[in-house]
Amino acid sequence: MADPRILDVTLDERTILWRSADIEQERRIAIYDLLEDNHFAPQRAHADGYAGPYKLHISVEEGRLALAIRRADDTPLETIVLGLARFRRPIRDYFAICDSYYQAIRNATPAQIETVDMARRGIHNDAAELLRTALDGKIEVDFDTARRLFTLICVLHIKG
Repeated sequence: MADPRILDVTLDERTILWRSADIEQERRIAIYDLLEDNHFAPQRAHADGYAGPYKLHISVEEGRLALAIRRADDTPLETIVLGLARFRRPIRDYFAICDSYYQAIRNATPAQIETVDMARRGIHNDAAELLRTALDGKIEVDFDTARRLFTLICVLHIKG
């Protein structure tokens, strides 16, 4: 019986040099929300018909995003590799707007915070759609899963 979901997700901690408390909180929330509700269905059929659940390890290797997919028992299934060039600008824009958002939370009026948060959500939504497009034909994910995965991809790009 198919169970197309992620049951565990890890990040390659070797590529993360430093995280602020705000970014660490974003990471924790993204992982928690992802594990609570997600749709993740690799499109490659397996000889034994395995169709989930999956363990996912996300890393950046030689400038590429690697999504290592394993069975629930940790047996490797496949690794999807995506070029990161298409994500550079969305990642940069997302970091910039998040910085503005965290500053606004500390110093701005509620209306200013709401304006920055709307911009942040817009950038995040666009990046999630970009990720869904990049995964088309490789992994089927729903919109919320793509948003949470994009957050985790951003965490891997923090260099200090």
